[in-house]
Amino acid sequence: MSGRVEGKVAFITGAARGQGRSHAVRLAEEGADIIAVDLFEDISTVPYPLATKDDMAETIRQVEALGRRILFTKGDVRSLPELQAAVDQGVAEFGKLDIVIAQAGILTMGLDTPQAFMDVVQVNLVGVINAVSAAMPYLQPGASVILTGSTAALLPGTVDAAGAGGLGYAHAKRHVGRLGHDLARVYAGQQIRVNVVHPTNVDTGMMDNEFMYNAFRPDVENPNREDMIPALVTKSPMGVPWLPARDVSEAVLYFASDESRWVTGQQLKLDGGQLGPISNAGVPA
Repeated sequence: MSGRVEGKVAFITGAARGQGRSHAVRLAEEGADIIAVDLFEDISTVPYPLATKDDMAETIRQVEALGRRILFTKGDVRSLPELQAAVDQGVAEFGKLDIVIAQAGILTMGLDTPQAFMDVVQVNLVGVINAVSAAMPYLQPGASVILTGSTAALLPGTVDAAGAGGLGYAHAKRHVGRLGHDLARVYAGQQIRVNVVHPTNVDTGMMDNEFMYNAFRPDVENPNREDMIPALVTKSPMGVPWLPARDVSEAVLYFASDESRWVTGQQLKLDGGQLGPISNAGVPA
């Protein structure tokens, strides 16, 4: 099967690297043009480097190599005016908007300060609300909105030792799940679908950095990627330390395509069996 989103236009936040880049490339492979946004600045409470202009240049290269168009804008998801400008410019360029992927996110786990809590909530929750708000006026029947949650949204007790930053992360992702559920109900009558994907650990820069190595392996001096993997495997019944970003993109592609035209309000767990029979910690099933 090819051309699953042929001729569609997708707006993707956090598109410069990681899952955002993966989603952009996967949708471009299936015929979509891309409106891409990323910050290109570090945030003081985030203990790992964020995406750069060089990262976005690589995303652009990969999308254009597939013969698709991509318009990128420097924008902060915490700012509705900046996202609105990006969407307005993209629609002016491409003529329409069919798909929204609210992907941008940060992790401030282990940082026990009010600012760490606020930053992660502003990016991971308010940023999602802003992305949807900027895009909604352009969406027509058949459009699809995909929000990125996390298994952290569904696991009770995941923030016990994660500090204010970890609390903010779980809090934000749980509210993203609730937001997706409620938006799906509100927009169903307009034939606009809203779904949430909840990945477990994903092999991106958010996980693959020195801060996370130390967080998962405090028992090892100067731990590295290979040291962290056994600790991740123990949390996965299927024995997978983390998902390739492309595997998440396959789920996103399904929700973006017309194959899911009657699917809305879903909370899709991409968890390697991690959650099992555990309840959704207050997020609607």
